[in-house]
Amino acid sequence: MRLADRMKGQESGIFNEMEIRRRQVEARGVTVINLGVGTPDRPPARHVIEAMHRAVDRVENYRYPLVGMPRLYRAAAGWYRRRFGVDLNPESEILVLMGSQDGLAHISLAYVDPGDIALVPDPGYPIYSFSISMAGGVIYPMPLLEENDFLPVFSSIPEEVARKAKMMWINYPNNPVAAVAGREFFEQVVEFAKKYDILVCHDVAYSELCYDGFKPMSFLEVEGAREVGIEFFSLSKTYNLAGCRIGFAVGNREVVGNLQRLKSNVDYGVFYVVQEAGIAALEGDQICVEENARAYQRRRDLLVDGLASIGWRMPKPKASMFVWAPLPPGYSSSTLFSLDLLEKTGVLVIPGIAFGSRGEGYVRIALVQEEEVLREAVDRIGKAYNFGS
Repeated sequence: MRLADRMKGQESGIFNEMEIRRRQVEARGVTVINLGVGTPDRPPARHVIEAMHRAVDRVENYRYPLVGMPRLYRAAAGWYRRRFGVDLNPESEILVLMGSQDGLAHISLAYVDPGDIALVPDPGYPIYSFSISMAGGVIYPMPLLEENDFLPVFSSIPEEVARKAKMMWINYPNNPVAAVAGREFFEQVVEFAKKYDILVCHDVAYSELCYDGFKPMSFLEVEGAREVGIEFFSLSKTYNLAGCRIGFAVGNREVVGNLQRLKSNVDYGVFYVVQEAGIAALEGDQICVEENARAYQRRRDLLVDGLASIGWRMPKPKASMFVWAPLPPGYSSSTLFSLDLLEKTGVLVIPGIAFGSRGEGYVRIALVQEEEVLREAVDRIGKAYNFGS
């Protein structure tokens, strides 16, 4: 039984190695502080949970959900209008997904043929490259460098590559580098995509985890964006509903329609009970979203300031649930440092190289533990290392 070529090399050796080492450390009786996986640890708002409780008792909610509840589509359109000032047609420009990753994984199958070029950020969230590989496409990496504010530079993409490119991934606020983008950048994206007839896929999963008064914008706010692309939004981080699996693809009606056509042959939609949770989240009191962001900001400040006090300095992100930390002085390999950190302190972070070659020299730290746990992580690191001051 020969494995398909498309599956070869798809499993990250670094992620596997970190998981193996985590188990070994725990086997020694050490409580590992896991700052690796970006999964929300905070609970959903009470009114969202109560909406699910009510929906669980309705027997009609156990049928195939197929295309989804019209009320949910209207709720998503209303949320986008209130939050971004973007008007979406609920009947043609929105598609309910089983989490945004569902759409991120499948869109390439609808638009990328074997041999087609896709522009993918490096470092980048692994699903972008995975989806292109599964479709048989060719990945052209767009370096995200600190000197460019972790934004791709379109003028550096060779003309012959741009003309052959079929799709481009962007993601702001970004995972893993925690960078943000503004209107000028998104205008460049639209101009570039129009010039070369490229489908833009923008992942905006972290738009509501923002700090210090900064408010991320939607790619669709820019004139002409809807002509060239779509946006993927998730309720996982905004409303702490990661396990429920609910999100949206929004934007260009032709692209949304083709993604819906593909998915109609793959699955039967999002459980009605989860859709009710989505409606309650999008239409309910948004104070829970504000409280969520404030909690992550406190965590960010505690971690970054605490590590700076022991000589490990890193910038404070304006958004996302991550800190993209340059390696401390004296270290050059993100893998070796991450393994050493886990062995000496029981604190688990992800080596930057796991997200692409341009991630070397950094580690990704997820703000997914309560403040007292983050204090302990800083304390453990301070006792185990001498980074200078």
